[in-house]
Amino acid sequence: MSEPTLIVHRDAEELAAAVAARLITRLVDVQGARGTASLVLTGGTIAARTYAAVAASPARGAIDWRRLDVWWGDERFLPSGDPERNETQAREALLDHVPLDPVRVHPMPPSDGPDGADPEAAAQRYAAELAAAARPEDHATVPSFDVMLLGVGPDGHVASLFPGKPALYENDRTVVAVRGAPKPPPVRLSLTLPAIQVARETWLIVAGEDKAKAVAMALSGAGPTQIPAAAARGRARTLWLLDRGAAKDLPADLGRIASP
Repeated sequence: MSEPTLIVHRDAEELAAAVAARLITRLVDVQGARGTASLVLTGGTIAARTYAAVAASPARGAIDWRRLDVWWGDERFLPSGDPERNETQAREALLDHVPLDPVRVHPMPPSDGPDGADPEAAAQRYAAELAAAARPEDHATVPSFDVMLLGVGPDGHVASLFPGKPALYENDRTVVAVRGAPKPPPVRLSLTLPAIQVARETWLIVAGEDKAKAVAMALSGAGPTQIPAAAARGRARTLWLLDRGAAKDLPADLGRIASP
């Protein structure tokens, strides 16, 4: 797994705009090299601002949206269209505004989907969908995602992998049901750490002083059982994309790269 690179921006607005520009460039580069690209989305306020910045960018047309596979790292297990679902957030901010191929958009099952209110069955269904999309060269039962976007909670959680919860210790399955999440809603679906670590590039996007302690711990040697974000690494590249509030507790010797 790759070592983290830190990039700090002035504020959340600048962070969202910069991540949007970086994401467009990366997807265009991947498609130029291979024809297609894959992206894993996350939820949260800064993610929604980033998606909206992509949608508003004049450069968004450089992406061949019909040759982009879209996945999710976690989801609130709620009915389809619920405003609290990460899928709903992403569709409203970006996905409904670009010409995606619907077949290549892979939301996690909702609670009113084919498995009903059974999150374990829904997790198995998504794991099977990931396995079907994996290629022999991926050497895994999930695709080698080109870019995985993750947020980080004040407790250091990523996706829906919370400190001390059983899902954090899962080594065999790629998708799990999460019950009793410490923030609502309590039932969720999530990729596991082994699935997250298959991504070629993992970008952790973090804004706000309330995340500063978790960021500092994740980047200063804390273990994943204490701070799950510490184990969120891409195989080729790991980027921590922060605003100054989220970076305020970082030690000076981490060698971060700061924007003007």
